[in-house]
Amino acid sequence: MRRPFAVLAVLAALAGSLTAVSATPASADGDGGFTIKDPRVTESSGLAASRLHPGVYWTHNDSGDGPYLYAVDGRTGETVARVTLSGIGSPRDVEAISIGPDDQIWVGDIGDNLGGTWPYVWIYRLPEPKTLKDQTVRATQYVVTYEDEPRNAESMVVDPKTGRVYIIDKDEDGGHLYQGPATLSPTGRNVFRPIAPVDLWATDAALSPDGRQLAVRGYFGGVWYDWNGGRIKRGGRLDVPLQRQGESVTYSVDGTELLFGSEGEDSPVEVRDAPGSVSSSKSPSASGGSQGAGGNGAGGAGEFKVGGLIAVAAVVAAFLGLRRRARRT
Repeated sequence: MRRPFAVLAVLAALAGSLTAVSATPASADGDGGFTIKDPRVTESSGLAASRLHPGVYWTHNDSGDGPYLYAVDGRTGETVARVTLSGIGSPRDVEAISIGPDDQIWVGDIGDNLGGTWPYVWIYRLPEPKTLKDQTVRATQYVVTYEDEPRNAESMVVDPKTGRVYIIDKDEDGGHLYQGPATLSPTGRNVFRPIAPVDLWATDAALSPDGRQLAVRGYFGGVWYDWNGGRIKRGGRLDVPLQRQGESVTYSVDGTELLFGSEGEDSPVEVRDAPGSVSSSKSPSASGGSQGAGGNGAGGAGEFKVGGLIAVAAVVAAFLGLRRRARRT
């Protein structure tokens, strides 16, 4: 997503300085965090852990790139394959990626930066390649509309058990979970209807591999829900790292961890324990900080991070309040 407000540029500088405090080291399988090093990936807006290739993560750029997916090795941060989607039109604003049953990759071309001006958006589906190499893969394109009105969205998940597709719209006052048809049709329009409110200005979401939890992230926080087949029930807050422009989230393949990604060159992907999971056994960072929310690290780094978060939260709250007041005026 393009930065919607000028204030985000100011906050980005502060977020960049704080991100270094909470960064985690790379591990053998990438679940300890990594940095996307491909210079072609400057606006990583989605993230999905591969089922066929352990330690590999699929991502894509925001608008302005093309019909491309990038497979990134979590051990090195290097791109090991670029997949070109054929059989579709020109993508407009790709914002989300998810892997569903039968190793199918789902891509959400669902962004609308002007706040709901497009009468329809698109979703693409393709089989996850069994071999990691630069290649072209034919995708199926689905036309999507909303039951109420057009809207901007950056979050899409696929139920790992049923294969049903869901979208969460992006609204600073909180969005809604939209449910698609039981089976999407490649002909005609697929109408998504709202089924539950979501308490967040959502930039991405992910379903746990066992289909029990829904994780929703925003720029400065996150919420997790009991999934219940789409009948979501709020569970609590997520420990979301402060990033330059936090745009993506995925569960690890075993469901014990959440990986959070950010836009920008050399995009960092950071790790936190998933809600309800046993604390990670991976080694802490060299500075002595832990991956969890309670790790202070050396020299009071955790206190600095918390203080910075409070300051940023205050600025954002004031800014959004002014926007609402201006909108009412």
